[in-house]
Amino acid sequence: MRYGLEGMSGNRLVERLEAGPVICAEGYLFECERRGYLQAGAFVPEVVLEHPEVIAQLHREFAHAGSDVVEAFTYYAHREKLRLIGREDDLEPLNRQALAIAGEVARETGALLAGNVSNTNVFLPEESARRDVRRMFDEQIAWAVDTGVDLVIGETFSWWEEAAIALDAILASGLPAVVTIAMHQEPVTRDGLTPEEACRRLEEAGATVVGLNCIRGPRTLMPMLRAVRAACGGHVAALPVPYRTTEEQPTFQSLRDTDYDAPGGRPFPTALDPFVCTRYELGDFAREALDLGVTYLGVCCGAGPHHIRAVAEAAGREPPASRYSPDMSKHAFLGTNASLNPEYQGYAERL
Repeated sequence: MRYGLEGMSGNRLVERLEAGPVICAEGYLFECERRGYLQAGAFVPEVVLEHPEVIAQLHREFAHAGSDVVEAFTYYAHREKLRLIGREDDLEPLNRQALAIAGEVARETGALLAGNVSNTNVFLPEESARRDVRRMFDEQIAWAVDTGVDLVIGETFSWWEEAAIALDAILASGLPAVVTIAMHQEPVTRDGLTPEEACRRLEEAGATVVGLNCIRGPRTLMPMLRAVRAACGGHVAALPVPYRTTEEQPTFQSLRDTDYDAPGGRPFPTALDPFVCTRYELGDFAREALDLGVTYLGVCCGAGPHHIRAVAEAAGREPPASRYSPDMSKHAFLGTNASLNPEYQGYAERL
């Protein structure tokens, strides 16, 4: 099935932000890998070309769960990643297809349509790398502009300077920018800035939303988020990974499983299951972030629709998926409904 490329008019990001918090579902790479449509390792979104119906359905599931943004699955769909797997000729078709799929679902649901650029994994603080990175961003953003996106998301930058290059490229297109950085085990970016200083600079440079995404789970992202919120006067984003990172193991790459020796010696990226946060933990994180004044919320790598629904409900929303939110009152053993069999209810302690 092929999707049309009709543009979408108007830009609504600021209006949505002024009306209340914006929810954005991310995590497409991990979810497609779990479903058997994407290979861990290179993590290139070939699924966009090979199984577009999977991406369309995942967009719909996230929107159903409460996402206000349909983000085109062009994360890691840049020239370097396509070169790595020998499919550089598919660069433009993949990007245009991803944008078209997202555009169709955005029109169906009334969600914001977002283009996306991400860390290139080739950035270094030298002129040749800067030029290469800028070219990669420019070509992806140009295809997003052609599709009529409402905004462009630049995300998962561990170099502040790479994030700044992405921001400059987005602003050159005339579109609003959401730019988020990713903090690894060190408390500074790879070029030595604290997260709050990095975000403050991006905000001053013109980003509509700045903040943190990926790498850290709710527990270890929150202290950095507090500092970012205090340093920035505008809209702040928070999109943790849904994993139980700790002070000793603050990133999902640094997590170690004492009960099972995963291939490669670390659970990341394919054996993280024992560390997954519940929906309730993501709801608690969202409430705490909202209390801080965070206005752009989501969940990154590892997110499922149930996590997004929990975030949306924490923000006071009732998305379509809330019709199916848990109601244990009617459970045969654990319920409280007066019509339930008391013998079964009495047996609950033995389950």
